[in-house]
Amino acid sequence: MSGAVINPVNIRLNASTVAFLLGHSQSAVVIVDQEFFTLAEDSLKLMKEKSQGNFKPPHLVVVADESCDPKTLRYALGQGAIEYEKFLESGDPEFSWKPPQDEWQSIALNYTSGTTASPKGVVLHHRGAYLMSLSNPLIWGMNEGAIYLWTLPMFHCNGWCFTWALAALCGTNICLRQVTAKGVYSAIAKHGVTHFCAAPVVLNSIVNSPSEDTILPLPHVVHVMTAGAAPPPAVLFAMSQKGFRVTHTYGLSETYGPSTVCAWKPEWDLLPPETQARLNARQGVRYIGLEGLDVISSQTGQPVAADGKTIGEIVMRGNLVMKGYLKNPKANEETFANGWFHSGDLGVKHRDGYIEIKDRSKDIIISGGENISSVEVENSLYLHPAVLEASVVARADERWGESPCAFVTLKPGVADKSKEQELGEEIMQFCRSKMPAYWVPKSVVFGPLPKTATGKIQKHILRGKAKELGPVKLSKL
Repeated sequence: MSGAVINPVNIRLNASTVAFLLGHSQSAVVIVDQEFFTLAEDSLKLMKEKSQGNFKPPHLVVVADESCDPKTLRYALGQGAIEYEKFLESGDPEFSWKPPQDEWQSIALNYTSGTTASPKGVVLHHRGAYLMSLSNPLIWGMNEGAIYLWTLPMFHCNGWCFTWALAALCGTNICLRQVTAKGVYSAIAKHGVTHFCAAPVVLNSIVNSPSEDTILPLPHVVHVMTAGAAPPPAVLFAMSQKGFRVTHTYGLSETYGPSTVCAWKPEWDLLPPETQARLNARQGVRYIGLEGLDVISSQTGQPVAADGKTIGEIVMRGNLVMKGYLKNPKANEETFANGWFHSGDLGVKHRDGYIEIKDRSKDIIISGGENISSVEVENSLYLHPAVLEASVVARADERWGESPCAFVTLKPGVADKSKEQELGEEIMQFCRSKMPAYWVPKSVVFGPLPKTATGKIQKHILRGKAKELGPVKLSKL
């Protein structure tokens, strides 16, 4: 209504990154929750230091919350910020607002959690946001009065456009300051939550939470939408066993969040639960608001065969694709080559037309000339009873060029340090029963996994660690 573009900033970023985003987007107003005021303040100080005397500070508005320490609010007001409700009082209730003249006009700017030196600013238009806001409830079967729990951050693709969808449905928003398994179960019991969205990493914490944090059985079916990374079938299976109905979607910041869905087929109801989970782990078919989805050969640009084997790049086009990256013509040229948005994700197309991700193009492991999907190796690792989280990257190998290296976080209380080598060998043995021999990780490293601010595992850091380990030595045998 104010004619401004919203840029939801990731609260888990550090001050220097936030300063870069505010500067790059030329933000005129900064609205900040009182809990994060010092982050905003530190970011603005850095911007001022770098500006060499011509810094024009943005209007600073602080949102008060009774559940926070009142000292932080007093401090913010003392630094010249205006309180949000006071700021609203300064408006004109009779203001005659005008809708955008053109639905191609920008509505939101979202910086991706990409690992490039400077994040890419995804510019979204009103048409795409409108269509996604209506597509989401239709695809998910969300009805008027849905009670939605915000486990997904609103800075992640505008909360996958559910911020707007819930307004359309007169839905109830239930917010959490910290996302914990206990908080999720409590909200379901206390507020009657019907729907929530979460990355697989959050689902993993829900299924592995200690019994004292859970409230089971669930009082009613709870619908869960997952996206953000390929969910391991073992996690989907465990969620369904607990009474959650999981809809698996896939998309990117550049496509307004989820833009494909693994649409459930009635005939799957008769299959064993493990088979259901494996089929539901596929990325599926296009959303109703997306005109084009395909898997194309990186050599020829032509669609790959629908055989479930031939790997190509997943591409999209239509109303649910961004306008482009802010002030980045080179990236736009590359990403929109030949009239498609190029996702950078590698996948296959099955005979039923459902697509399935096999890897990010930069994450594929090439061992002895053969492609290995790190996602498939990870899915097998998640089946091991001791494994809480797993990520697989390429490690240099004297014999094969590259071989899989597994980074694993164990479930609490599984093994002490002295047993790690033994357990590593047992995990490799377990993998041999689940996959081709050349897919089996040649090395297993235990410890916590590094994650981005949106909970995605940072494979570039793990690749760096694998490099530090040096190559897997050629066997003397």
